[in-house]
Amino acid sequence: MNILSKKLDKKERALFEFIEERVFFIRGRKVMLSTHLADLYGIEPRVLIQAFKRNRARFPEQLLVFQLNALEFSALKSQIVISKYNHIRRSLPYAFTEQGVVALSGVLQSKSAIAMSAVIIRNFVKPHRPYLKARSIVPELW
Repeated sequence: MNILSKKLDKKERALFEFIEERVFFIRGRKVMLSTHLADLYGIEPRVLIQAFKRNRARFPEQLLVFQLNALEFSALKSQIVISKYNHIRRSLPYAFTEQGVVALSGVLQSKSAIAMSAVIIRNFVKPHRPYLKARSIVPELW
């Protein structure tokens, strides 16, 4: 059975919708932010970033992962009304492409991370309705 055509139960559908709301178009690529990925993996964002930085060789620069600039982050904050983004951050979040999420699952090396990555990847390859789900951040810059 095709993994994309599998009928989803209510719990899976809710998870897909949760993930879908956190997929953005930034710099012309579909990405998820490090803070959202950390939430899905059940770890702190700093732990996710540490794992990424310790294994940077697995992530070709600008292809799989990039750090948002201040303008992109400001535009993102205006689109997402989440209290954690209103607090002072020590650094800007990272954006992971679909391939970056795959590489991240190998870095985190836990069964739950691999399972969650599979769900996230299914969402990345799922066709989106651009006018409803895919949100572009600062499209005029790229």
